[in-house]
Amino acid sequence: MPVVFDTSTIAPREQTDMLSTAMAEASAPLHVIVEDPDGVAADFDVWQFGDASIFQARTAGNQPIRISDQALTTPTPVLAIAVQRARDGHYQQDNAQRVVAPGELHIMDLHAPYDFRWTADGASTCLYVPLDLLGLPTEVIRRAAARVRESPHYRLVADHILALTRDADALSADPAAALAGLATIELVRGLLLSASESGGGAAVVPTDILLTRIRAYVHQHLADPDLGAEQIARAHSVSVRYLYKVCANAEYSLEQWIIGQRLDRVRAELVRPDSRHRSIAMIARRWGFRDPSHFARRFRAAYGMSPREWRHEAAQGAGG
Repeated sequence: MPVVFDTSTIAPREQTDMLSTAMAEASAPLHVIVEDPDGVAADFDVWQFGDASIFQARTAGNQPIRISDQALTTPTPVLAIAVQRARDGHYQQDNAQRVVAPGELHIMDLHAPYDFRWTADGASTCLYVPLDLLGLPTEVIRRAAARVRESPHYRLVADHILALTRDADALSADPAAALAGLATIELVRGLLLSASESGGGAAVVPTDILLTRIRAYVHQHLADPDLGAEQIARAHSVSVRYLYKVCANAEYSLEQWIIGQRLDRVRAELVRPDSRHRSIAMIARRWGFRDPSHFARRFRAAYGMSPREWRHEAAQGAGG
C-alpha cells in the first residue's frame, strides 16, 4: 500500500501536530482533537484514479473539525464521499447529526463547517471527486447529502468505493486507472441526482444526461484548438443558447472549464520525461493553445508561476 503517513515513524511528542497537518493536507484545513494525546496511532494511504482519488485513514479516536472561517477562506474544489470502515462515526453538519456505521456512506460538504469523530481505533475510506467534473449546482449536492441513504444507488456506490480499495495498488497503477476514475465520478453523479429528489427514485432529467455527455466530449477533444460552444452544440444537436443555459443552470462555465482542463494537461506533460525534448510552445499547441502569450498568462494565473519556472522546479525536484 502507498502509505503516505504513519505515526510509528514520528516522535510521540510530535504525533498530534503531525496528525492534524497530515489530515488537513489530505482533505482541507481543519482542527483535529485526539482522544488520547499520549496514544496517537494513525496511518494514511492515498491512491489516484485519474481525476478522482481515494484517501484511507486508520487512526485511534479523533475528532476532525472544520470551522466556519476555514470553510469560507479556504474553499476546496472537491467533494468528499466517505465510507466508514471500522467503528461508528459520528457526523454533524448543517444542524444534522448522523451515526455512520461500518459499511455506510456519507457525504461531506467541505465548503461548510463539519464535525466528525470516532472513539478508539477506527477507519474510513474517502473518495474525492472534483466539483467541476460533477457539474452539479451546490443546492443539489447539499440536498443529496441530507438524504443520500434514500437513493437506490446508495449501496452501489458504497460497495464500489470499498471494491476499489481491495486491490487499489494494482488498479491505480493500471493504464486504465483514469477510466475507472471517470466511471466512479459518474456513479457519484447518479447517486447525488437520485438522492436530491424526493423519495430518491426520480429519473435523471435530460439536461443532466446532456451535461455528462458534454463533459465526456470535452475530454475527448481537448487537443482540438477549435473546441468551443459552437462545435459542442453541433455535436449534441442543440443550439448554442441552449448549451449555455444548461451549463449556467449547473453553475458551470464551459469556456473556463475547457481552459482549466487544457492547463492541467499541459502542466502534467511539461514534467513528463518523454516530453523533455518538446518545447513549451509545442506542448501548449498540442493542447489547443494557439496564442503563446495568452497561454503563459493563464498558466501563471492558475499556478502562480510561469510554464518555464514550473518545468525547471519539477526537474530540480526530480534531481535533474
